[in-house]
Amino acid sequence: MDRQPHIAVVGSANIDLITYTDSFPRAGETIFGREFSLGFGGKGANQAVAARLCGARVSMVARVGDDLFGPATIENFVFRGIDASRVLVTPGVSSGVAPIFVESSGQNRIWVVKGANDRLLPEDVDAAADLLWRADMIVLQLEIPLETVYYTLRFARAQGIRTILNPAPGQPLDLRQAGVADYVIPNETEAEALGGVPVHSLEDARVCALRLLEGGLRRVIVTLGANGALCAGADGIRHIAAFPVAPVDTTGAGDAFIGSLACFLAAGCEEAEAISRANLYAALSTMAAGTQKSFVTRERFEKEWDARQAAVR
Repeated sequence: MDRQPHIAVVGSANIDLITYTDSFPRAGETIFGREFSLGFGGKGANQAVAARLCGARVSMVARVGDDLFGPATIENFVFRGIDASRVLVTPGVSSGVAPIFVESSGQNRIWVVKGANDRLLPEDVDAAADLLWRADMIVLQLEIPLETVYYTLRFARAQGIRTILNPAPGQPLDLRQAGVADYVIPNETEAEALGGVPVHSLEDARVCALRLLEGGLRRVIVTLGANGALCAGADGIRHIAAFPVAPVDTTGAGDAFIGSLACFLAAGCEEAEAISRANLYAALSTMAAGTQKSFVTRERFEKEWDARQAAVR
């Protein structure tokens, strides 16, 4: 990287409650899971940790509850070297939680209870303005109120700060308001929720991306898992291939992509290389169980990146 960037994440912080199982129960059925893990998560927090591990200076703007999970979440940010001065404890509200069920194939199903995340409001963004003004890039997701997402995008645009919007969990958006973001980065299901076009192939992703651009988005990156990523904008469409790995748990891979991409772009990487690097960082995260626990360090990433580049020369 040319320099250490400053990434601000305005978003969610959850506790992940992860159950590993070989199958899912039918209605009324009780089965045994193989393993249980409790960890720190939330799409915003995950992306913050990924950016930090990739070498960025990271600040978090979020809300947690006044339960057992709230102080622990703040302590985790501090332990990881993330500025948590704008992570607020919300009285009388639970912290966000995410029960996650992971099949033996590595695929996952996730429920999110937003809790205090739903209390992160535009006035919290204004209160954090002194911090946000100093950011090279602001990253957002949809586990906080939409009014706060749109407000933050307008705030950043007025200040000339680049933004990434990860429209997850998938839901319809006002594309004109979302289009204030420099990058909107959905996966296949989230792209379908935005554009109304099923995305089951690379060609489907092209069709959907064009529809999203026509609807008002400035630049779209559709992440396609093992098929890499598709980047679309006024200058055309480009496919960036994935890196093959043997996945153990895909939970958090999208967040690993977003957080690492924010770091690589803000540090000065050319766009295609930044996306390729983010593809590899996300792939590496699937080779271990959990979300934040599966994210690799910058040193580990660079060794793998150099090895993969040497292999194709």
